[in-house]
Amino acid sequence: MQTIFQKIINGDIQCHRVYENDHVLAFLDVAPLCKGHTLVIPKESVASLHDLSIESGAALGEALVKVARAVVKATGCEDYNILQNNGEVAHQAVFHVHFHIIPKVSESEGLALDWNPKELEDGESLAQKIRDAMA
Repeated sequence: MQTIFQKIINGDIQCHRVYENDHVLAFLDVAPLCKGHTLVIPKESVASLHDLSIESGAALGEALVKVARAVVKATGCEDYNILQNNGEVAHQAVFHVHFHIIPKVSESEGLALDWNPKELEDGESLAQKIRDAMA
């Protein structure tokens, strides 16, 4: 089943496109948290960031910098959040990788976060497991 983002990529659903290349599309969110809320998506159709090809990931990284610069310039808002969720428990609603660029105009406008940090336990062991997983 195609996601709404794949339908946008295919041109079946119209949107306010702000950037596009062979690998990435960026467009205004239709239900923005604030003025300038922009989505940046790969054209590769995968649900989670860890399933994305390195090529698409690199193109996303470049596009995020370009689009964030443009959103700052266009809105005059230099504070913003970049949000990307993977999986239902992590609040992903559309199962196609996507990044939100959300200007933060004030404490009451934009993305709200509830951050509950914990103590790092057995950090070196976990760091080694992550390094091993990349080998």
